[in-house]
Parts: sequence; structure tokens; C-alpha cells
Amino acid sequence: MKLGQLEFHVLVDGHLGLDGGAMFGVIPKPLWEKKIPADASNRITLAMNCLLVRAGGKTILVETGAGDKWDAKRRDIFALDGPHLTKRLLDYGVYPQDIDIVINTHLHFDHCGGNTRVEKDKVISAFPHARYVVQRGEFEHAKNPTERDRASYMLENFAAVESAGKWSLLVDDRAIAPGVELIRVPGHTANMQCVKLTGGDQTAFFFADLVPTTAHLALPWIMGYDLYPLTTLENKKKWIPEAIREGWIALFAHDPKVPAGYLRESDGKWEAEPVTID
Repeated sequence: MKLGQLEFHVLVDGHLGLDGGAMFGVIPKPLWEKKIPADASNRITLAMNCLLVRAGGKTILVETGAGDKWDAKRRDIFALDGPHLTKRLLDYGVYPQDIDIVINTHLHFDHCGGNTRVEKDKVISAFPHARYVVQRGEFEHAKNPTERDRASYMLENFAAVESAGKWSLLVDDRAIAPGVELIRVPGHTANMQCVKLTGGDQTAFFFADLVPTTAHLALPWIMGYDLYPLTTLENKKKWIPEAIREGWIALFAHDPKVPAGYLRESDGKWEAEPVTID
């Protein structure tokens, strides 16, 4: 899809299964399973949606999925399929060495696992010419997480990038290319960032894990994984109405059926009208 001179595409790295109760927090199962049914292990299927962006002469990748550094046991626990990201990039004629910038909204394994790969028993950066961009606070927390969220951070996904000197660590909002703005939106983690794409009087907004799926549009539908759920609530109150008011395209990090849509208010509820991203 083109927004003026900016071009972007949604790439699906694969799918994973996470506990439905954890994904919907305080929302009872009889309500959430109507929107996304669970399997026998109470897992719901989620996509790992990434973005390929071309802006200002730069080729930019937003998120890298779960990567391929998984043993059979962990792949089974998380019902992982993929990774498919490299193949999806090739669909657009893009090779790993062509990526100039990798953006991680945060460093949970399902958003940054493809940052690195294994070559001759050594973990190296998967995109050799790219600089990697994340909020400094998120990076520091990822290296020293709490007992509550330690399982979400895997050192092998970001340590090799640090060793190679490829991290660009931000301390606030920042435009990193024409029409590409990173906006710190805490709640899920203290320093998660969303991605705002603007061009040709149009805007697309990647909600990351603020609103991971269309099922999470309702205000109280907040993940149990969120470290600061009340902050998530306040940011949903801010960003969802703005997306509706300004006619933005909403991009969802984990929705397996509706990766993009225009947000509408209907009978007091927020809904997404699907958009095809070609």
C-alpha cells in the first residue's frame, strides 16, 4: 500500500498459540472465546504480523517475529509455525542484507526473535547492514527482567546485536525516516513503542501490543501480560479515538484475520473495517 511516497506491506512471519486467559486478562472466557476460540490447551491462535516499509530511500522492517532459534519442546508449547519472514521479504524482492533499519516495538520473543540467526553455531545479526531501533528503557529492562516477565525475554534475540554495535537506543518519540515516527506508548511494557506511518495525507498506525487484535479494541479487554494495565487503558482511550477521528488505518500485530482496518464506532462499540494491504 502506498501513502504518498511511503510504501508498506504486512508480512506474516507465522503463528503462535498463547493462553486465552492471559491474552484477555479479566475478561471471562465465555466472552472472549466467542471472538477467538481456544484449543484443547486453552491457547488461541495469533499471527506475528510484521511490516515492510520503504520510505526516504530506506528499507525498514518493523518486528521480526519469533525467529528460528527454538527447540522442539518450546515450539510445541507455543504452537509455533514458521518462521516465514525471509520468504515473505523475498516476495517483494528484499534480501536480509537489503534491510537498512529494523524496528522492534519491544523485545518480547514474538516481536524480535528474527533479529538474530544461528550461523556455524554462533548467533549473529540476521540483517547484517541494518541498525536496530528500540527504546533504551525497553532494552535495559530486557537484559534484566523481573520474575514476572522473564519468560518473554530471550537474550539470544538481542545480545548479538549489541555485540555487533548495531543498536540505536531511543529515549522518547523519534522520526527515523520521512513519514516514519516511533511513539513511546507504555502499558504492555514500560517503554513499548508504536509506529506511525504518514504520507499523501494518509496515516497508518501500528498498535503493537497496545491493541494486539481487533478483539482487544474494547477498553477493558487488556492482556494479563501487561505490566501496567491502567496505563494501557489510558493509552487506549487516547489512541483509538484519535485513529477514528483522523481516519487512520489501524495495523494489528497479532490478529490472524484482520491485520489492518479502519476503526469505526457503532452502537457505542469500536470495530475494525478490514482493509486489504497489497
